[in-house]
Amino acid sequence: MSDITVRHNPGRERFEILDAGNVIGKAAYKEYDGGESPQRIFYHTVINEEYGGQGLAGRLATVALDSTVEEGIGIVPVCPFIKKFLAKHPEYLASVVAVAPAHLEFLDTALAARTRG
Repeated sequence: MSDITVRHNPGRERFEILDAGNVIGKAAYKEYDGGESPQRIFYHTVINEEYGGQGLAGRLATVALDSTVEEGIGIVPVCPFIKKFLAKHPEYLASVVAVAPAHLEFLDTALAARTRG
C-alpha cells in the first residue's frame, strides 16, 4: 500500500484515492451555493471491493474533509459513509451544514442532468 495516494479532481467533482496511479475509490460531491457561504454536498463514497477493509475510505474521507475545511467550504453530508465518519470525528462539526430539502433538490437535479448529458 505504499503507492496509495489521494488527490482532489475538481474537474470531476470528486476526491480520488489511487494505487500506483490507478483510481481505486472516490468521494463524489457537488458544489452548492447556499447564499451565505459555499458548500460541498458529499453524496457518494466508494472503494473498489478488492481494497475493502484496509481503512482506505477513512483515509479518503479525511483528505476530502480536511481540504474542504481548508478551502472554507461547508460540508453537507448526504453520503451515508461521510455521515458515519463525521459522527466519529467531531473535529469537523464546526464546518458541517445540516442537510436541507434545497440541498437534496439541487443534488437530484444536478445528477439527473449529468445522466442525460
